[in-house]
Amino acid sequence: MPKYLVIVESPAKAKTIKKFLGTNYEVVASNGHVRDLPKSKLGFDVENDFEPHYITIRGKGELLAKLRKEVKKADKVYLATDPDREGEAISWHLSQALKLEETKHNRITFNEITKNAVKASIKQARDIDMNMVDSQQARRMIDRMVGYGISPLLWAKVKRGLSAGRVQSVALRIICDREEEINAFVPEEYWTLEGDFKVEGQKKPLHAKFYGTKSSKLTIENEEQLRGILSELEHTEFHIADVKKGERSKKPPIPFTTSTLQQEAAKLLNYSTQKTMRIAQQLYEGIDIKGKGTVGLITYLRTDSTRISAEADEEAKKYIAKHYGEENVLKSGGQKESKKKIQDAHEAIRPTYVDLTPTVVKESLARDQFRLYQLIWKRFIASRMENAKYETTSIKIDGGDYRFTASASKLVFDGFLNVYGTDEEKEESAAVSGTITADSRIEVLQFEEGQHFTQPPAHFTEASLVKTLEELGIGRPSTYAPTITTIIARRYVAKENKNLYVTEIGEVVNAIMKTSFPSIVDVNFTANLEGLLDCVEDGTVAWKTVVSNFYPDLHDAVLQAEREIQQIKIEDEVSDVICEQCGRNMVVKYGPHGKFLACPGFPDCRNTKPYFEKIGIPCPSCGKEVVIRKTKKGRKYYGCENNPDCDFMSWQKPTKEKCPDCNGYMVEKGARIVCADPKCGFVIEKDRLKELVQESTEDEENK
Repeated sequence: MPKYLVIVESPAKAKTIKKFLGTNYEVVASNGHVRDLPKSKLGFDVENDFEPHYITIRGKGELLAKLRKEVKKADKVYLATDPDREGEAISWHLSQALKLEETKHNRITFNEITKNAVKASIKQARDIDMNMVDSQQARRMIDRMVGYGISPLLWAKVKRGLSAGRVQSVALRIICDREEEINAFVPEEYWTLEGDFKVEGQKKPLHAKFYGTKSSKLTIENEEQLRGILSELEHTEFHIADVKKGERSKKPPIPFTTSTLQQEAAKLLNYSTQKTMRIAQQLYEGIDIKGKGTVGLITYLRTDSTRISAEADEEAKKYIAKHYGEENVLKSGGQKESKKKIQDAHEAIRPTYVDLTPTVVKESLARDQFRLYQLIWKRFIASRMENAKYETTSIKIDGGDYRFTASASKLVFDGFLNVYGTDEEKEESAAVSGTITADSRIEVLQFEEGQHFTQPPAHFTEASLVKTLEELGIGRPSTYAPTITTIIARRYVAKENKNLYVTEIGEVVNAIMKTSFPSIVDVNFTANLEGLLDCVEDGTVAWKTVVSNFYPDLHDAVLQAEREIQQIKIEDEVSDVICEQCGRNMVVKYGPHGKFLACPGFPDCRNTKPYFEKIGIPCPSCGKEVVIRKTKKGRKYYGCENNPDCDFMSWQKPTKEKCPDCNGYMVEKGARIVCADPKCGFVIEKDRLKELVQESTEDEENK
């Protein structure tokens, strides 16, 4: 009997596939990559057409020896690594390391680890797709150029252990740019006005919101404007100008892609991108399900496609008709998401077997696995269901020249909300009686007013950063989680209560990258490069063309940055703090968390202390010095040196000048100075404030 060898990446995947194939098949794991560029050098020959030099990864020699023995026993070898660029590259490296290059049609791929999919893939075995391999090679080499070219400069300028990456540097810049927006944001005041109206024949009052005039929407900008409107409405008679009834539909969600799965898992389950991908990998590779053995529960988890196979679509619709009724089955093709470029011809992420409901598999899954599987299962089923339908009522109430509006909605057909929807989507808004007509008499009972301030842009979360990276075309499904994990691990970014904040080191690294390597952190440049890598995969651009065009500009930028950095003599900053152990003046150094004080007598004296940089401004609360402090995770803020006796703190840098309107302290917001109390609302340009201070000083001197 012929013997067949199937090589996959992980032991879990091997275990799942083994049960689908007969005794003639041996399934073994390579445990990921077996060859890579050497760590000790760049790894390719610039002078020799950028020819890469691959070596066996340390620790993989023994594994490769075992694989070679298995290859000799086999009549046919199948390479079954993941169905994406990286998986294709792993297969190619295996074929090279195991000398399989003469063996044709030995590459198999499947989008789901099921019996039918695995057996069908063997019948459709093909050659390794060298365009996909070349695209991955180009990405790897460009990332190596950036990392190995720029990281040593960061070590010289800031501290050892820092790194620069092509995608991570852009992600850091995006977060830094948002932080600058937030810091420069000045709140603007606005007011809201709402009213309760008694309607003839109605027990409950009708609650309506101020809209504006009869002809246009109006924003109430200050209290003076509000008082003017209320005085005009004081003796005004109100009447119902219009009652309109209608229907509104809410479309079902599209099935998950890598990006949307990470976003929803973060929002609903509070999972990090890394945790989501780790658990999804487990569900894809196979879980031991009670009574069924090892089963791959979901399709491939790295995809930016929303396509669903005809078979899966049919199975889902049969399930919906049986359990939720034929009326809930989606009649049309469902929502389609427009994309500039879909990297791979994968399906969306969906359950492999619709009848393996979350309830059926719950006992076999860990809690985190169950919650993610339930999310994927429900999302997929919901995507094959009909729209939810609402009955809507909107009412316009006029008084003089002004208009108030009231609206309500009632859920009349659940559709996909039977499976996948929030309580808010299912709840009805304040009911409006069907007996209200344009002829109903109405009078005002009371007005409710409220003062508000506009809010700055939100800090990035992992989910919103993934969404932004995808929208900008930066990175691909497989890169989102490792990119975010890296910038957090390097302490460029701190994660607090889901939000991402730039740390002191992150600011320094971003400033160097923007100054010395503007193209590397340019969003459009990075997105265009992703497009070029897609063209390599399509076979329309040669991979060495992309690499050879990228290298010279980066090399020149590195040389220029080296010259500039060499001109800067980097010396430890001497502080006025005396080391209590040896009497020397302590110096400022950079550590993993930012600056700290260390004794210059190291290693004889190993004394260290936290470093609080003074900003030359007295504390608004107690008059002592304001210093720069950091939260436990590295986020910068301004606090009093007398902490904890004085609890003053501010996220924005305070100023010496007092607010001329309320005498409170003020803070810097970009090019403006604003009162720290938003209720005061005083704002002035920095340059204008300097002029006023100078004029005030001159007046005092003249007196």
